[in-house]
Amino acid sequence: MKIVAIETSLTRIPFDMGAKPVSFGGVGWQSMNSLWLRVVTDTGIEGWGEGFGHACVATTRTVLDTQLAPLVLGQDARDIAGLRARLSRTLHLFGRNGPHVYALSALDIALWDIAGKAAGLPLWRLWGATPPGKLRAYASLLRYGAPDLVATAAARAAARGYADLKLHEIEVPMVRAAREALGAGPRLMVDTNCPWTVAEATAMARALAPCDLAWLEEPIWPPEDFSGLARVRAAGGIPIAAGENAGGTMDFRAAFAAGALDVAQPSVIKIGGPSAMLEIAALARAAGVRLVPHNAYFGAGYLASLHLNATVAPGEPFERLFIDLEASPYHDLVTATDGYVMVPDGPGLGRDPDPQVLARYRVGDVAQHRV
Repeated sequence: MKIVAIETSLTRIPFDMGAKPVSFGGVGWQSMNSLWLRVVTDTGIEGWGEGFGHACVATTRTVLDTQLAPLVLGQDARDIAGLRARLSRTLHLFGRNGPHVYALSALDIALWDIAGKAAGLPLWRLWGATPPGKLRAYASLLRYGAPDLVATAAARAAARGYADLKLHEIEVPMVRAAREALGAGPRLMVDTNCPWTVAEATAMARALAPCDLAWLEEPIWPPEDFSGLARVRAAGGIPIAAGENAGGTMDFRAAFAAGALDVAQPSVIKIGGPSAMLEIAALARAAGVRLVPHNAYFGAGYLASLHLNATVAPGEPFERLFIDLEASPYHDLVTATDGYVMVPDGPGLGRDPDPQVLARYRVGDVAQHRV
């Protein structure tokens, strides 16, 4: 099954978060920027992938267009493991994290989409899961920066049926406001995006104790300081989650060995695609660490995350950003209803993106590479 064409494109879809966005990752988010990869084979089967992401999609696309596409054209799309091994070695000089790994993640997703379509099976069944139907989701709020805005957003999420909620706030008053708005029942998590030293993170964990957090996510800088993270875990009194910034399978192996994590959170479009996610899930099981996939996107990676969540973490909630997209190429598949998301049962990822929606929100041209 020869790869005969590679196509890349970008979309920018506005969204509403219920308030004016604050700077988040150095960017005031108001739209979802997505990188789409289409892999076409000589059998007519095509697969879709997504590369990370957000404000850096153009950089990842450059890797796909200038380096990855020439390397994969003419290759066998069924050789997922072999392509992954060869391409990782070929491209490692350009970095073991960042755009090259993001590009490889997009390719891996697309190749698995092709594999599922060729087998006539959804990926969750190809990977051995039982029929999931739907998954409980948790609302992942962007950063609001003010207690009243956080309380309003938390109450709105609860009203939409979410039983679990995650904040991206870094101050106690905002977290307290969410807990007060939710009451004592719902689970509340906080992702701080690596702001503190070990001592600061330990102090903040203790200050947040009255808010009854299910986990504290990425509390220290730098995120790969696993011994420091282990110290926060031991002294802070709150379960620790991390992994969206990991540089690969070996980073998770090191984090587990250090005793740094209660919850592992690999991100499919950042870590190397489903192939890497399945390996990390096995490591997490061996280490006795919960695995809850990270998901902060709405392209092909979103669908891949659904299949992976259903396969390796069927009892864990699915992360869905608490935003309302103006439109989606996947329509209802990215919608949460009463706090639940659907898991596709069509072959591969379960659905190809709507070309009309892609065209409506496309930024620039479609780049085409052919044998």
